[in-house]
Amino acid sequence: MRPRDPGEPHRAASPLELFFDLVFVIAVSIASSELHHALSAGHAASGIVSYLMVFFAIWWAWMNFTWFATSFAVDDWLYRVITIVQMGGVVVLAAGIGPVFDEHEPDFTIVVIAYVVMRMAMIVQWLRASRSDAALRRTARAYAAGIAAVQALWIGFLFVPDAVRLIVFVVLMLAEITVPIIAERAQATPWHPHHITERYSLFTLIVLGESLLASATAIIGAREEVSTLGPLIWIAAVTLVSAAAMWWIYFWPPHHTAITTARTSFTYGYMHYFVFAAAAAFSAGVEVQIDELTGHTTLPPMVASLTASVPIAVFLLAIWFVAIRRTADRVVNTVVPTGAVLVLLDPVLPVPVTLTAVILVAIVVVLVLRKPADGRGMVR
Repeated sequence: MRPRDPGEPHRAASPLELFFDLVFVIAVSIASSELHHALSAGHAASGIVSYLMVFFAIWWAWMNFTWFATSFAVDDWLYRVITIVQMGGVVVLAAGIGPVFDEHEPDFTIVVIAYVVMRMAMIVQWLRASRSDAALRRTARAYAAGIAAVQALWIGFLFVPDAVRLIVFVVLMLAEITVPIIAERAQATPWHPHHITERYSLFTLIVLGESLLASATAIIGAREEVSTLGPLIWIAAVTLVSAAAMWWIYFWPPHHTAITTARTSFTYGYMHYFVFAAAAAFSAGVEVQIDELTGHTTLPPMVASLTASVPIAVFLLAIWFVAIRRTADRVVNTVVPTGAVLVLLDPVLPVPVTLTAVILVAIVVVLVLRKPADGRGMVR
C-alpha cells in the first residue's frame, strides 16, 4: 500500500470507488425520505436534528475512505474485502435510520454499530498503510489511534441519557473531525487535488440524481390524488430546472484550485457536509410541496415552501464559500450569496418552488456571462 503521486496525470476514480459511492445512495435516500415524513408530520425540529446527525455518519464515513483512497495505491483482494465490509456497514446503517427519527424514543443502536464497523475497517486500512511507508508511518498510526479512541466513545454514546444526547453527539462529532487535523501534522498524506475534487463532484451528482428520483417518484405517486395534473407537472418542471441549476452552479468553478494547501483542503472537505446534506434535503422539500398539494401535511403553505428553499439557500452559500468565491469576480461574489438569501422569499408566491427556480436560473445566466478562472467552468 504505497503512497500515490499527488501529481499523477490522468488520475480518475476507480471502479471500486464508484461502487462504494453507489452504496451510500441507499443511506442518503432513506435519510431524505425520513426527513420528508418528519417535516410533513409537523415534527420539523426533531426531524432536522435527526437528519443532520444521521447525515454526519454517512458523510464522514464516505469522506474518510475517499481521502484515504486518494493517497494510497493498492487494489489487491484484501483492500477490496475491507472496502466491501465498509459498504456492508453502510447498508446496515441505512436500516437503522428509521428508528433515529422516532420522535418519542429515537434509537441510535443500529446506526452507531454500523458506523463503528465502518470506522474499524478504516483502522485496518491505516495500520496496513503504516507498514508500507516509513515517512507516513507516524501519520497513519495517528489516524488509527485517533479513530479507535473515538469509536470507543461512540459505543458509550448509546448509554447517555436522552437529555444530553445532542450535546454528547456534538462533542464526539468534533472529536471525529479533529483526528485528521492532528494526524496530518506529522506528515501530510499525498492527496491528489484533481482526483479528490472529481470524487466530490461525482458524489454531488449522485445526491442530485437521488433528489430527482425521489421527487419524480413522489410526483408520479400523487397522480391519482389531484383533480388536475397541471400543478404536478409544474412542480416537476421547476424541480428539474432547480436541480439542473444546482448542478450548473456546482460545476462552474475549477474545484481543484480550492485545495492548494492543507488548510483549504480541510475547508473544502468539511464544508461539503452542507453541500451534500442540502442537496439531499432538497428532495424532501419537494415531497413536502406535493404533500401540501394533496392535503397530506399539517404544515402551513409558507412553511412548506421553505422546506425546499432553505436547502437550496444552504447549498448556494456552501458551494460559494468553498469553491466559487476565491476564483470569481465581484459580480459573481455578489450575485451568488444574494441569490441564496432571495430564495428564502419563495413563500411570497403561491406556486411552489417557482421563485426559487427563477432565482437559480438568474444565477446561472450570470455565471455563463462571467467565465471562471480557467475559462471552462469545469472541475479539473
